[in-house]
Amino acid sequence: MIASQPRLVIVRQNVLKNNDVLARELRERFRQADVSVVSLVSSPGSGKTAFLERTLSALRSQYRVAAVVGDLATHNDAVRLARSQALVKQITTDTVCHLDAKMVDAALEDWDLNDLDFLFIENVGNLVCPSSYDLGEGLRVVLLSVTEGEDKPLKYPTIFNTADLAVITKIDLAQAVEFDLATANHSIQAVRPGMPVIQVSAKTGEGMDRWLEELYSFRRNR
Repeated sequence: MIASQPRLVIVRQNVLKNNDVLARELRERFRQADVSVVSLVSSPGSGKTAFLERTLSALRSQYRVAAVVGDLATHNDAVRLARSQALVKQITTDTVCHLDAKMVDAALEDWDLNDLDFLFIENVGNLVCPSSYDLGEGLRVVLLSVTEGEDKPLKYPTIFNTADLAVITKIDLAQAVEFDLATANHSIQAVRPGMPVIQVSAKTGEGMDRWLEELYSFRRNR
């Protein structure tokens, strides 16, 4: 075990290096096509797909939108997101707990990026693995639901450190689950000082206007 450890480290470094190279190429392609790319990361059950479905539906009247969805198995999320009438493609990762730049590149193979204004990448539900993989996105958003507990950012600091914006989801359930918003905000700021935090409910629509304003601002200023 001791002898093999350095080799494992080298292999991992090479994998991440290759991913970063391809991610930079993707980012340049996105820039040239003038498409704004947003990735969503969270733990399972955060309400990420419901949040994205509502987002796609809201944007469709003004923008050309599409989504790439990652999951270990099934195409359920893609089917659900297709209800928004946006262009959607599923990436089934099998045993892999994250998306990488190669998977995203392959998923986009038969899409013309010039036909898009916004591209959303919904990562596999996991707060560990996705933190290490650049997907070429311009905005990384980490979701935290009120049902997960206020200390989640302290338990998984890396994913919050690599994000640009935090969204607290299922805010309509906050009182029922005795979620302490002040404590959650403190945990987020302790890990990523100054990071903007938005509270939303995909069910009631609370906070969605502010979220959409963040997207409009991102597109204007990227």
